[in-house]
Amino acid sequence: MGVAGAGKTLIGSRLARALGSEYVEGDEYHPAANVAKMAAGVPLDDADRAGWLDALAAKIADARRDGVGLVVAASVLKRAYRDRLRAADPDLRFILLDAPKPVIAERLEHRRGHYMPPSLLDSQLAILEPPSDDERAWVVDGSRSADAIVAEVLALIARGGRA
Repeated sequence: MGVAGAGKTLIGSRLARALGSEYVEGDEYHPAANVAKMAAGVPLDDADRAGWLDALAAKIADARRDGVGLVVAASVLKRAYRDRLRAADPDLRFILLDAPKPVIAERLEHRRGHYMPPSLLDSQLAILEPPSDDERAWVVDGSRSADAIVAEVLALIARGGRA
């Protein structure tokens, strides 16, 4: 989880590969209207995100039911969004990729082929609610290399989730 440009796609796909789990790119679950809105530089509101969260929750519930691993890359910036996903699987673990705003802004400026414009970074930072202690979440330094981040997360998993 994290704001646009935090590295969710890169880290999520590498982590899934390392775990032998399915990878889900949360951006692919946004309806066309959401994508168009973001591409136009308009932040999504809670109502816009409702169907997106429901689709991700269904995917998570299916994985839990089938007993298969799943890594989902999704912003889920508010606790209420994470709670909706957690309802699909109470054992869900969140990983916040946290990096300073200048690092994220630079990444967004150099990113190509994505609909999310850099101008939406401030709106995402404004609504970001870092996970609380009771949320089964890890906060990792997202400004490091992808290899270092994945290694840290794999170590956390191996230790049974103790930070």
